[in-house]
This record gives sequence, structure tokens and C-alpha cells, in this order.
Amino acid sequence: MHYRKTVVWSKAMEVAQETYRLVPLLPREETYGVRSQMTRAVVSVPCNIAEGWTRESKKEKAQFLAIAQGSAAELETLLTLCEQLGWFPEPSTARLRQQLDEVSRMLTTLRRRSRNERARNE
Repeated sequence: MHYRKTVVWSKAMEVAQETYRLVPLLPREETYGVRSQMTRAVVSVPCNIAEGWTRESKKEKAQFLAIAQGSAAELETLLTLCEQLGWFPEPSTARLRQQLDEVSRMLTTLRRRSRNERARNE
């Protein structure tokens, strides 16, 4: 199956789009700080899913899924910081948090499945 047909990649792309709609709310002086960090983290999620999906080795695929999940956690942390600083009102991040949580859960399931498959094959 091509990664573009996976639910997890599609959902990660939705998270990226929602993040790009939200970051203009950040203060102008954060263009090269938090905004840059958020956009790099959110783009990393679907990119690493795609890259992992194209790897032949299950171990490599698992590594890229782990990176994607780490980037999702980074984005969630940045969202929390922005809320705490008053840059993002919590109602404006609710949808994004829900989407991000769903992607993270899917990545956890994929990684767990991959670990179990590798353990059975060893």
C-alpha cells in the first residue's frame, strides 16, 4: 500500500494544515522562534511516515515512525506552551489537539504492531 493511501498519513497531513492555519496567531517576533519550530515539527510527522513507509526494512520503518511520533509530541508541547503564554486561546487549539492525539495513537499502534512482528520473527 502506498503511504498516501494510509489513514495515518492523511490524518498527519490534516494536522499540518490545521497547524499552518493556527500559527499566524503567534506574535510577529516569534516568526523564527516558536512558529518555525512548530512548522518544522508538524511537517516532520507526515514526512517521516512517508519515508518510513517506503523503507524495505521493518526496523527502518519503525525508526521513522518513532521519529514521527517524537515530532508529534514536540508539537503538542509547543501547543501547550503557546496556550500557557496566552498566544493561542484553548478553544482555537481543541480541534488540532484532537487530531494530533488521534495521529499519535495511530503511530503507537503501528509501532507496537511492528515490534510484535519483529519479536515473532526473531
